Order: sequence, then structure tokens, then C-alpha cells
Amino acid sequence: MKTLVIIGSHNKSSFNNSIKERVVEELKQKNHEIIVRDLYELQFDPVLTTKDFERLQTGNLPSDIKTEQDYISWAEKIVVIYPVWWTGLPAILKGYFDRVLLYGFAYKFDDKGLVKLLEGKEALIFSTSGMPKEAYESIGMYDAMKLTSDTGIFDFTGIKVKKHIFFPSVTSVSDDVRKTYLEETAEEIKKF
Repeated sequence: MKTLVIIGSHNKSSFNNSIKERVVEELKQKNHEIIVRDLYELQFDPVLTTKDFERLQTGNLPSDIKTEQDYISWAEKIVVIYPVWWTGLPAILKGYFDRVLLYGFAYKFDDKGLVKLLEGKEALIFSTSGMPKEAYESIGMYDAMKLTSDTGIFDFTGIKVKKHIFFPSVTSVSDDVRKTYLEETAEEIKKF
């Protein structure tokens, strides 16, 4: 199985990085081919510029976009790991999707409507936050985040989200709780 791991966390010592390490460890045990794209390590430019649009219009795809599209094309499964910032994706990850999941690559429209060009791929998403679970659940924020990412990005392009796991209060829970989060990570990867 070919699995692409995308992480959008700026801090190498963060819990998100611990999740990434556990994901990679479990995928190796399942004999997956793995490619990890650490967007901060890559210094991925998240800004879709006017120059990008001009180049796209002439069929001259910027090389950094083409590289990431090649990885997504290669992958059968995609694992996405990120901290929730202001109830959504961090800018680098949102910009990654803005620049990479382009019309003609990830989706298009024909006379029957939307054509999802990435069908057949599956995703597993891990999101961490400093907020307690009850705070987000009480206002429907988990559902809202799933709607904007799972439906608005992944389903729109044909990628089936198998599960979106939220780990709350990561900055304030005990190490034992974080260990249970990592065990849950391992279990989800085993099922993925």
C-alpha cells in the first residue's frame, strides 16, 4: 500500500510530531510504502499567487505544485496531521490544498456537473487542539471542521475520509492521556 503522510505542524517537539512518528512506525509494520511531506521542513509556500495563476493558464505548472501532485497521484492512502488553529487548518496546510488540489488535477466540471478526479483514495485525519472536547462539542465545532475539511476538501475531490480523529486539550492533559492518544493513533492506523 502506498501511503502519503502530510504534516502541517511548525514545532518538531510538538505532539503532532509524536503522532507522525507513531503513524510512520505503524505503517512500516504494515509494510506500506511511505512518503512523508513535512510542510514546514519543506518550507512549502502556501500562497497561491497571481504568478501561479498566470503560469497555470499557460500550462506551465510550478514545480513545487507538480511535485506534490505527483505524490498525491502516487498515494492510495493519505494521512494528514495538524494542529487546529482558529478552528481550522493552519495556513500552511490550507495553502497546500489551495495550491495543489487544482482544477483539472483534483476535480473538474463537465456537462453533468462535478467530476471528482481523486476517487479511489482514502484519508485518515488527526487534528490536535488546546481546547477541551466539551467546548468544541457544545458549539458544534467538530462538525463544522469536518464539514469544511472532510467534505469541502477531501470529498469534493473524491478522497474518502475514513475517520477524522480529534485529540483535545493536548497542551494541558497529562502524559498518560497523551499516551492513550498515541495508542488510539496506532489502532486507527492498524484499521486503515
